[in-house]
Amino acid sequence: MAKAWLALGANMGDAKAQIESAISHIAQHADIEITKQSKMIISKAWGKTDQSDFHNIVIEIATDIEPKKLLKICQEIENKLGRIRGEKWGPRIIDIDIIAYDRFEIASKFLTLPHPYAHERDFVIDLLREISPLTAEWIVELAGKD
Repeated sequence: MAKAWLALGANMGDAKAQIESAISHIAQHADIEITKQSKMIISKAWGKTDQSDFHNIVIEIATDIEPKKLLKICQEIENKLGRIRGEKWGPRIIDIDIIAYDRFEIASKFLTLPHPYAHERDFVIDLLREISPLTAEWIVELAGKD
């Protein structure tokens, strides 16, 4: 089984409840096991800063689902929970990002792994360090190799 790390965030409605609901949907998938979960934090918006603060959490999963299909599953959960894709980095009811999938490096039109901005987002890296310090350091080191 592969390990993957997902970052979840929300800043619309009851953000904490939205994240908890997303985690519940992920946990219900037959081919996904949540193995670790960080604490939940509140952070300032990143990228587009003129909006409400975000609730954030990172989870580690074990799965045999390949990365592109995992992305599709995450997007389906976002859609079920009411996510509407509007402006880039704008407010959202739920956001589920794949931060890393084992040590895979992928660069495609639909998916880049590790997540291309993870190393710039303290709310991701700090929570990832909490549950998988080696993965967090790998992402930071990889980002430094331009």
